[in-house]
Amino acid sequence: MAALPVDPHLYSTFLGVMAVMAVTPGPANLFAVATGMEKGRASALVGVLGMNVATLVWFGAAALGLAALVKAFPAAFKVVAVLGAVYVAWLGVKALRGAFATAGQPDRLIVRKGRSAFVDGFAVQIANPKAILFFTAVLPPFVDVSRPVAPQMALFAVAVIGMDMMSMSAYALSGAALSRRMQQPRFRKAFGVFVGVLLMTAALLIVARL
Repeated sequence: MAALPVDPHLYSTFLGVMAVMAVTPGPANLFAVATGMEKGRASALVGVLGMNVATLVWFGAAALGLAALVKAFPAAFKVVAVLGAVYVAWLGVKALRGAFATAGQPDRLIVRKGRSAFVDGFAVQIANPKAILFFTAVLPPFVDVSRPVAPQMALFAVAVIGMDMMSMSAYALSGAALSRRMQQPRFRKAFGVFVGVLLMTAALLIVARL
């Protein structure tokens, strides 16, 4: 009988750990909420897709020995995380500026959809220290070196992507549910301030995890 790709005990433990990490609020989930509020349901889900594509990139890097590279060049990965924090903070500043610039516009919401939500989501997750911590500290202990690495990474990826998609989508759709109220100028202004603060909080979370 062929050996299983992963150790069942290790994999079940991994699933429990991953479930907790997936639902824990962090930069990615806060970004999902903000995108849902700002751009609506469709763009929020596109942003979630972008974040999970970035997660796949992390899995590819992990398979190539990312943990060893981080230990050898820790400063380089801190720079990536700082750049990510700056980018998220910039999105927050844009939201704050937009709140005051558009508050007096007619009661008609134009939801911006398209490529930017995917790119923004990818950028947030690729520089997310929570992801860096996961792939360099949380994941390696669950890899059985006596078994082929590729099948193990594939099963880990299925679990992570599946849980993250559910968790991030729930956060994103909860934000999107408020988008209809954006037709009211007063609510639109308050929401813009809230989104800006939310994104800047995400940026602070990124820096705090360095």
